[in-house]
Amino acid sequence: MKIIEQSAEIMDKINGEEILRKIELAGRTCYQSLDKIKLGSAALFVAERIKDGHKSVLEHVSVTVKLITDRGVLAELTRHRLASYSVESTRYCNYDDGLTVIRPVWKYGTSDEIKAIWTESMRDAECAYKELLNYDLTPQEARSVLPMSTKTEIVMTANLREWRTIFRQRCDKAAHPQMRNLMLQLLRKISDKIPVVFVDLVDMYL
Repeated sequence: MKIIEQSAEIMDKINGEEILRKIELAGRTCYQSLDKIKLGSAALFVAERIKDGHKSVLEHVSVTVKLITDRGVLAELTRHRLASYSVESTRYCNYDDGLTVIRPVWKYGTSDEIKAIWTESMRDAECAYKELLNYDLTPQEARSVLPMSTKTEIVMTANLREWRTIFRQRCDKAAHPQMRNLMLQLLRKISDKIPVVFVDLVDMYL
């Protein structure tokens, strides 16, 4: 059994300035103010549109990410339907060579005893899974004993407006600790690439 940390990675090569220019071009179409496009005007224009609530212009740009997390986060994440997902399938992937699990994010920390209970539970699940495969069950049948902490890889694409919605919901202190940890990682990375679009959320959550 292998225990790993969850992680978030941006798959696109992001040019923040080009993205802002694209959003400005789209947005100024609404106001027929293309003549006001000047060097450096895009950042201010986008910031003002976010401030005044005209966020539909952000939907013209999408970002694809790769997330390595657990099945519990997957179940919550796919409720965001304005996104596209490609997910590691426990129906077809065979973990006979060893199960990989995601280390839990405990909200208040935890004791060595609690960690030991979790680790033992993961090992028991791994043994049960392998035993079921030995009884000639297929991976999709044996997966019924896999724990919520089972590692899964997700490729996810969403537009910038939807990413803002996701960060608002999933970076909040009331969010599940595992989800919050992952989305805070991603917010840091995506805000570094396109700071104007996410600066208010960075100030709020980071």
